[in-house]
Amino acid sequence: LIRLIWDREIDPGRVFDLTLPLEQAAEAYRAMDERRAIKVLLTP
Repeated sequence: LIRLIWDREIDPGRVFDLTLPLEQAAEAYRAMDERRAIKVLLTP
């Protein structure tokens, strides 16, 4: 999946509903736990 995103073969906006930097991984889990996000993309 990541390769398809980096190669711009698919739009991650249609797959992920929240994008956060890797440093905010805890917030990503919190958002999913609280149902504010379904899938989170963590970026380097």
